[in-house]
Amino acid sequence: MAMNFAIEVAGEANPLSLQTLYHTLTAASSSDPQQIKSGAQQLRNWENQSGYYSSLQSIFTDASMPIQVRHLCIIQLKNGIDKYWRKRALNAIGQDEKDLIRSRSVESGTNEPDHCLALQNALMIAKIVRYEYPQEWPDAVSSIVSNLRKAFQSDGNLLKLTRALLILLEVIKELSTARIQRTRTNLQAASVEVLQVLGKIYVDRVQIWMTFFRQGGDDEGGAISSVEQSLLALRVLRRLLIAGWDFPNRSTEVREFWSLLSSHFRDMLSMAVNDPSSLHENVRRLIEKHLRQIAKLHVDLAKAHPSGFTLLPSSVQLVSAYWNLVLQFGETYGSQSSTAFDPNNGRSEEDHEITITEYLSLKGLLLLRACVKMVFNPAQTFKYQQAEDKEEKAQSREMIKENILTANFAEAAMQALVTRFFVFTQRDLRDWEEEPEEWQRREEGEDDTWEFSIRPCAEKLFLELMFNYKQQLVQPLLSVFGTVANPQNRDVLQKDSIYGAIGLAASVLEDKLDFNSFLRGTLSQEVQIDQPGCGILRRRIAIILGQWLPVKDGLDRALVYQIFQHLLDKGDPSNDLVVRITAGRQLKNVIIPFDFRFEQFEPYATTVLHRLVALIEEVELNEIKLALLNTLLVLIQSVEEKESGTDIANQIVPFADQIISVLAPLWEQAGSEFLLKQSILGILSSLISAVRGESRKYHALFIPLIDSSVDVTSETYLYMVEDALDLWVNVLQQTPSNAVSDVVSLVPRLFPMLEVGSDTLRKALEIAEMYVYMAPVQMLASTGPMLSPLTSLLKGSKREVTGLVLSIVELLMQSALRLGGSENFTSFTLQLLDANLIQTVMSGLRGAHEAHQTTGPHRAKTWLDVLVETDYLCILARLALASPNLFIDAVKAATPNEQFETTVSWLLSEWFRHLDNISHPEKKKLNCLAVTALLQTGQPWILEHLQELMTVWTEIVVELYDNDERQDDCLVYWDVKAMKGANETAEVEGQRKLMFADPVHRVDLKPFIREHIQYAIASSGGSNEAFEEQWVVNVDKDVLQGFSKLGIF
Repeated sequence: MAMNFAIEVAGEANPLSLQTLYHTLTAASSSDPQQIKSGAQQLRNWENQSGYYSSLQSIFTDASMPIQVRHLCIIQLKNGIDKYWRKRALNAIGQDEKDLIRSRSVESGTNEPDHCLALQNALMIAKIVRYEYPQEWPDAVSSIVSNLRKAFQSDGNLLKLTRALLILLEVIKELSTARIQRTRTNLQAASVEVLQVLGKIYVDRVQIWMTFFRQGGDDEGGAISSVEQSLLALRVLRRLLIAGWDFPNRSTEVREFWSLLSSHFRDMLSMAVNDPSSLHENVRRLIEKHLRQIAKLHVDLAKAHPSGFTLLPSSVQLVSAYWNLVLQFGETYGSQSSTAFDPNNGRSEEDHEITITEYLSLKGLLLLRACVKMVFNPAQTFKYQQAEDKEEKAQSREMIKENILTANFAEAAMQALVTRFFVFTQRDLRDWEEEPEEWQRREEGEDDTWEFSIRPCAEKLFLELMFNYKQQLVQPLLSVFGTVANPQNRDVLQKDSIYGAIGLAASVLEDKLDFNSFLRGTLSQEVQIDQPGCGILRRRIAIILGQWLPVKDGLDRALVYQIFQHLLDKGDPSNDLVVRITAGRQLKNVIIPFDFRFEQFEPYATTVLHRLVALIEEVELNEIKLALLNTLLVLIQSVEEKESGTDIANQIVPFADQIISVLAPLWEQAGSEFLLKQSILGILSSLISAVRGESRKYHALFIPLIDSSVDVTSETYLYMVEDALDLWVNVLQQTPSNAVSDVVSLVPRLFPMLEVGSDTLRKALEIAEMYVYMAPVQMLASTGPMLSPLTSLLKGSKREVTGLVLSIVELLMQSALRLGGSENFTSFTLQLLDANLIQTVMSGLRGAHEAHQTTGPHRAKTWLDVLVETDYLCILARLALASPNLFIDAVKAATPNEQFETTVSWLLSEWFRHLDNISHPEKKKLNCLAVTALLQTGQPWILEHLQELMTVWTEIVVELYDNDERQDDCLVYWDVKAMKGANETAEVEGQRKLMFADPVHRVDLKPFIREHIQYAIASSGGSNEAFEEQWVVNVDKDVLQGFSKLGIF
């Protein structure tokens, strides 16, 4: 094939062949952007074509091809297996092509000289095995093992052995991480065979290089290759031993290999730690990698198979050996002298590298934690356990308790952890000085990073020992604490470690230690000490206060606030950035407790808030800014939620300008840091709730933030919309009547959100409802883009959404009538018809009526529940009450294919049937007024329902007038002026105006009924006798008697 050319790929017009594929791959792997684009497009066009992936493999296996082309081939092939290998995948790879790819994959991988290509090929094979083993490729593992065995037996070909080990490593990785139990079971079926071959290779290679480095020899290259191969074999074995057996202790092969591995561990540890100078640097690092793999195996096996680990040979002794290594390492771990405060003392280029001793000590701590969990908090499982399983579990727990986790060991371990591993290292102190923010971020990390660092891991182990050995450990800890807790002791490193233990164990010691006395007599003095390294103690004081206040009642909070005010003072040189950041973060824990009272905090509030906001401006890391902003948020919320009867706004307003001045530029600096922006929006929401009406002066800042965050076309929408909506709601809730024009500009952003239908839909509808109260004129002018999505939401939405939609429509109907009279109301009704909303309501009610006509187990069902049907009828009730004639026209327009008499017959039947199910007094009265208003028409179709009307009247009048000495309608607001509140927001004022214009609250029901009965009498000729003879005669006597007692007619 020609090599030196470039082409323009013409898309799907190019037929697939090895030649065209090679040309396209060359183009796609070139440095010309246009060639890359056209080549990549052609490769995508061929993805669904038969033979494409096998052709990729053909080019990949040709070692004469350029390396970049082969690399692109194997990447394309690997990605294609993810997408098209499954049988049910769209455009799946054919079976013949799969067979061809499988048949060439292992051999091509074992012969590949380039490591990167070999690795990608191994990953591809692993994916195929994951999909096809053992159903379609039953000999997958055995064929790979067979290749491995052959490569091992042919001593002259080290490449084949290395590549076969690499393939097996990726296959075992893939199978061991499978979540499907069948896959893991299939792996376990082949585990013994794999262990036998791998174990033999591992032992042979270890013997070769150990003999060479101990006794010497001529083949140094062969020895180094043996080290690399034994390491690769060990990486496979580590995963195999974890996933290959449910009960590794019951396998003879595993027990034998475990014993051998323990021996190798001791020998390698001696070579790498006791006599490292005799080894070349590269060799020493390879041996250390062996030790790391074995240590990982120890910890992972103890976590995955606790009982199995304990019952393997010499495992108890292994844990003890690890603990001895931990103690030995602890002797040199922490800084113990004043030179620790010199940032240049003992500086080394390798200080940031974890030595093998530190790594093994860390694994030793993790192993001890696994043992503690095994004894005191064993993992629960739903898997059926045989009697042998239960017996082994109990036996292993007893072995650990009797041989390792004794009371004496727990006390010694607690003291060692506190005195040796709670102490800062030289590296810690230097990082504190050089990278204070980054160091503080690592120290306060709340994720699983503790598993990778000695001190956080030691703290976790200490806590578990304290919880499980309270009676044995509390007194020894307090004794040590008593010897150091006095202002005269100036050993800040020692104090930091002991105080750290007291803080961690706060929940254990809360009733054992008089913390108030310690606070007043010791901490209050020590926080003022000014000497080299006092920042360490000041930082610890902030932390211990943050740990104790949430668990201990009755502490001297005024003193605590005074201490934090002091620690946040930048003017004190001893309060470096780490101290102040720690104080700012821990202040949150001091404020959160239930017994927080702002009155106690108020004398310090101005200074603390000023310093906290200044600190937020000073720090650079966004993660630190977020943490400090969270403290600020908690503080604002705590003030907002304090007891009623106090002026919350007055407490926060003095600081609002300063807070806003920080948040505004911080928003711009955040860029695409969405977490930071979310935090800013949350603080602004709480700030608005706290300052209330004073928030208007910040509208110029809030409104653009909301506008950009709720734009559905924006890339930030998904990340910001939830917090932005919360801010939007709070802005509207606090907007005064004279500032409505500020927020009206946001209304157009609502309509696209109604069409998205996401989890934020409910909040968007609530905002729309608020706007109807605040700006009814503007909302009525915007009904065009709003009514159609609202109508769509009526179909298939949840009850909450449907209720909000109908509430908005009903409020718009009321607003149209209040603001524009009958003419405006008619115009709005036509818009409802244009949006098919009334048609949707009528269709739903028709379905409900038809369903209610059926009975029995096979009765028809309606999607309208009782509450939704009530809301549907309230829409028609507003129409009928405003204008019976308009109601008739609207019903006719909504049901054009049905005679009106037929429509109104079933509609009134359903309406009267449902009135008994309306429990809400206001909605029940509304519907009563509506059906009563239809008497104005004088039509037989309503007069025929006179008995149902009298039944409804009797029931509702009794409810509304019962136990009322004045005999007035209890839903009518008689003194409207007296109900106007002081400092009403626009939303509250709008609610009040709409409510006071609502006939439900303005119309006395009895006179209304009497008036409309007169309409009915007039339609019957004007005489009572004619009305009675024509209509009242059809009313049941008991119904008529009950209605007559009301004295209405």
